[in-house]
Amino acid sequence: MEDNRIVELYWERNEQAIKETSLKYGGLCTHIAQNILSSYEDSEECVNDTFFAVWNAIPDERPNKFSAFVSRITRNLALKKYEYLSAAKRNPAAITSLDELGDCVSGTNSVESEIEKRHIERTIDKFLWRQSEEKRNVFIRRYWYFDSIENICKSTGFSQSKVKSILYGMRQKLRGYLESEGFEV
Repeated sequence: MEDNRIVELYWERNEQAIKETSLKYGGLCTHIAQNILSSYEDSEECVNDTFFAVWNAIPDERPNKFSAFVSRITRNLALKKYEYLSAAKRNPAAITSLDELGDCVSGTNSVESEIEKRHIERTIDKFLWRQSEEKRNVFIRRYWYFDSIENICKSTGFSQSKVKSILYGMRQKLRGYLESEGFEV
């Protein structure tokens, strides 16, 4: 089913919308949650929470890109769940991904307000759209979906050294770009 029709089902408050979302994006949501949480049970709970959150969000919003809307909700819920669980256990892949980006985008006090957060998001978005599709996809898979280097290599056919080189170069470019835009990094 097309995304615009699924969104219409949500607007109509038709429960079929959840079934259609699950059919179309359940795998993607599970992939995102699993990469962050590393637990099937926690990922499944997160995906179910995603569908509930989408159900509650749609009457107020009409997303332009439904797949990105659902993915963002899943990612945010998984990160919240991860934060909750992180006192007891750690996901080394997610920690490594976040640590790698820490040199470019830190959680310092200079980016506290919501306006500043949105500004940095738009700036990073502009930066990514100026990169080649190949580099952008590698970067997003690593830092948005928390894919491992190995999984990125499998899906792209690149060697580990090429993926690591792309990521390193992108982080350096992002750091420079953010500094040129007036952000402290």
